[in-house]
Amino acid sequence: MKDHRKKFCFTLDLKDDKEAIESYRLYHKNVWPEILEQIKSTGVEVLEIYLVSNRLFMIMETSAEFTLKAKQQKDATDPKVQEWEALMSNYQQALPFAKKGEKWVLMEQIFSL
Repeated sequence: MKDHRKKFCFTLDLKDDKEAIESYRLYHKNVWPEILEQIKSTGVEVLEIYLVSNRLFMIMETSAEFTLKAKQQKDATDPKVQEWEALMSNYQQALPFAKKGEKWVLMEQIFSL
């Protein structure tokens, strides 16, 4: 049976500070339950974040109906998500080529086996 999920990959940098990176790791070992529920409610079925040095890589698998725009709109109106995002912004830094206000940058798939 064919999988009808969508997959999105993003990247972002953390501030290059060992203590800040460790704090970020700890927050992600105990993500607030409201954030987890919001993520699931937008159609995200699998979300993984990987770290190397201060570079983050996020893989998000979603339902076939999922759209990034709808998720962004829902997140923008959720006070707890906005609180979480403000907290995480203390540890994150935009990539040099990110658009103004863009944190996580959507990556282009260039190979698949």
